[in-house]
Amino acid sequence: MKKVLWSLLLVSTQTLAATIAVVDSGVDVQHRDLTANLWKNLVEIADNGRDEDRNGYQDDVWGWNFAEQNNQVIDRRYIGTFSEDPYRFFEIQGRMFLNQATEADKKWIAEKRNDPNFIKEMNVFGNFVHGTHVAGITVNGNIEGQVLSVKLIPTEVKPFVQVLLKSVRSEEEEIRRAFGVNAQMAEGLRIRILKAGLKALAGQQMQTLEEIAAYVGHHKADIANGSFGTGYSQAKGITDMLFKAVMFRKPNAEESDDMVRVFLNALITEGKKMMAAAPNTLFVFAAGNDGVNNDIYPTSPANIKADNVISVAATYKYSFIAPFSNYGTKNVDVAAPGMLIRSAVPGNEYLEVSGTSQAAPYVSNVAAQIKDTNPALTPKQIKSILMGTVDEKAFLANKVTSKGIVNMERAVYAAKLSLTTDVTNAISQAKVEIADVRSIQTKGMVRPFAVTPLPLIPMFK
Repeated sequence: MKKVLWSLLLVSTQTLAATIAVVDSGVDVQHRDLTANLWKNLVEIADNGRDEDRNGYQDDVWGWNFAEQNNQVIDRRYIGTFSEDPYRFFEIQGRMFLNQATEADKKWIAEKRNDPNFIKEMNVFGNFVHGTHVAGITVNGNIEGQVLSVKLIPTEVKPFVQVLLKSVRSEEEEIRRAFGVNAQMAEGLRIRILKAGLKALAGQQMQTLEEIAAYVGHHKADIANGSFGTGYSQAKGITDMLFKAVMFRKPNAEESDDMVRVFLNALITEGKKMMAAAPNTLFVFAAGNDGVNNDIYPTSPANIKADNVISVAATYKYSFIAPFSNYGTKNVDVAAPGMLIRSAVPGNEYLEVSGTSQAAPYVSNVAAQIKDTNPALTPKQIKSILMGTVDEKAFLANKVTSKGIVNMERAVYAAKLSLTTDVTNAISQAKVEIADVRSIQTKGMVRPFAVTPLPLIPMFK
């Protein structure tokens, strides 16, 4: 109890600017575009081996690395270690999105997609640059925003399947000892064991996210951006592999779908504890990059429903929904620009990247500006302003709950009006006084269903 009280007395003193926790793969705190926008724990003294604020996270000056349990929010050893191939991939991908790719470009992409060394490098590169790219978007044009770095995803993700199998087999042995089940265990019992293992894995992963939520809540983060997750296709890869390992055969279509939904529903159910651990923080989640309906094919944590959660689809500017973007009128709240977004990557470099991972931090940026404009607003009220002030688009009518794309100027103006009137009236007045964002001419552009971005950065590998 004394430790908790002391921790509360030593909560770091920040300016009134909104704090945005970037829960991702790490942030380059030395990038020239971010140094002026970094949250800093003013209570901690850097690298003195002490925990001045007594929160259990020693020397968490810029945030905390939950992946390796230390205060190193970026591993700078990776800077300069990559070939030119990942950079070229994103350049060509951008040209393909704009229907400007040459035949040589397309041939190069086709060859690289079958190169295991390239795929391995892209996985590491994608993880390494992802968090910094996202962080850059959250404070782009927002001189007040402060980035609190929370590293969830390690740069090189180690397989967890063997660990889960060990757990499942251990549980199987316990059942055998307790009930005398022979080696030819009935399939029904194996199925129950597998489902229990999947639920246990979901609980374990969401326990980490709950701890992260408590951490960002302790540091009074106003916004938490989550451009990560597990979609239906990623979950299917996991559950099909485990099914085969436990059942000694491949699942049929019905069994495969059943296991995926058990796993994802457990993630979503357990994920609600995350929201409860930081009720004063608005969590902004990327909808996913599988091009599917989240109402039918769940994605975690985007499908978690709470007053302090908002889920984001991606668009090309204000013109059309990105062909890779997930959607869903029940589970995806708004859309935001997420194609060909230029932002920072480690080592004072820049890259154009596409994905709902880029759309979510755009919304986090706007949410932070809303909070800066009226600090009294709750996460639920900020969410209402974001959804209530969108530019409604016919192409989003059956895609997202709000039917539109976030309008930064209108949302911030509504926040300003909310200083003197209630939120509902502020939204109504802002819709009258602030025009929609002008859409660009998109004639000649293609909707490149064959050109997909990197998958949503996963919690599982």
